[in-house]
Amino acid sequence: MLQNNPTFQKLAAQAKKDVYTIPLELYRLYNVKRGLRNEDGTGVLVGLTNIGAVHGYIVSEGEKEAVPGQLFYRGIDVQDIVNACIKEDRHGFEEIIYLLLFGRLPKQEELDEFTKLLISLRSLPENFTEDMILKAPSKSIMNKLARCVLASYSYDDNPDDTSFENVLRQVIELIARFPAMVAYSYQAYRHYYHKESLVIHPPSDTLDTACNFLQMIRSDRCYSKLEADTLDLLLILHAEHGGGNNSAFATHVIASTGTDTYSAIAAAVGSLKGPKHGGANERVMSMMEDIKRNVKDWSNEKEVADYIVKILRKEAFDRSGLVYGMGHAVYTLSDPRAVMLKEKARQLAKDKNMEEEFHLYELIEKLTPGLFKEVKNDSKIICANVDFYSGFVYKMLNMPEELYTPLFAISRIAGWSAHLLEEIVAGQRIMRPAYKSIAKKSEYVNIKDR
Repeated sequence: MLQNNPTFQKLAAQAKKDVYTIPLELYRLYNVKRGLRNEDGTGVLVGLTNIGAVHGYIVSEGEKEAVPGQLFYRGIDVQDIVNACIKEDRHGFEEIIYLLLFGRLPKQEELDEFTKLLISLRSLPENFTEDMILKAPSKSIMNKLARCVLASYSYDDNPDDTSFENVLRQVIELIARFPAMVAYSYQAYRHYYHKESLVIHPPSDTLDTACNFLQMIRSDRCYSKLEADTLDLLLILHAEHGGGNNSAFATHVIASTGTDTYSAIAAAVGSLKGPKHGGANERVMSMMEDIKRNVKDWSNEKEVADYIVKILRKEAFDRSGLVYGMGHAVYTLSDPRAVMLKEKARQLAKDKNMEEEFHLYELIEKLTPGLFKEVKNDSKIICANVDFYSGFVYKMLNMPEELYTPLFAISRIAGWSAHLLEEIVAGQRIMRPAYKSIAKKSEYVNIKDR
């Protein structure tokens, strides 16, 4: 392998140390907004949106003041949408897609017609599964999903038309097809990398998105009502999170160049894969497995607290000093998605006889903010974010870890699509932020004189 080549190793070490390292003090000297963050941690304002809003604090007299978190889709509190679905005992993801794309809540007949449209578009193009998925399986379902999105360009008779109407047509097709792309990519992975039976179930022509996905990935097609309700809730909560989240911002950046829909959405998929973004729930699960192995009594507060301290001090788990799933860039007192998902996790834990593990999650959520303040000497207010409970919920749904982030993508494609359309209509200017060069000027030296 190239990494084992001595010449490569020497060049890589030298380049990393002397060429690519930039002193942190220079960022402060030139007032660079690292990560597009202000000094107080707030995001740099780079655009306007009508799609989603994240409310996690208020600024009073120039200082951030912590408040309970709220999430809005097109101005509507997501908590109200979820409460309505629970009260009426129905699923709501298709309603969310309609709301995000068209800016208003649909009437019942409009929702029924739109749901039928999505169902009619679920099947992948002819030979797509065989040629694009089964013939080139991938260890990463997210990478395979991105490839499927890019490959869709070749199956589109009008791929480069960036008119609003054509892009709307394209994103609706992608929203409808994402579940099949993910399900078949996972089945190919199981078959080719783990030598398990290849199971390809066709998309349902009657079921909603949550139920359809469950029946596609399970060999017996069986699932409980609680499982379907829980997956629908996850889809609702992950559908959108404002224009500043990395994958939505990536969509805006790529779309601002005037490129095609498939390139923009593939970029968003690549962004979501990252462990600092959509892949965070997998890090939470790895951390929790480490805690369960090293803490003998999960109900003992002192024993759990002692191990959290070790993690914070970079003495345990991955030595990063992070308690994954705790803290958020915007939310302070609470992440509304985590609050809603926690209650569903409580129900599932009781149904699956996993209450002991659920209580361990609760205990870590309770202890970490105080320990973080004590160990880090940091007064920042932190709360459990949605990733803290989402991985555990996926686990109780018998979802393999390989599908955690792809399921996020099945939901977030709705938000990405709305942001793509918004950029086409309201943006109309290529994004071009500035980077200051700190390289010292030097003269070219002929090769014989070096």
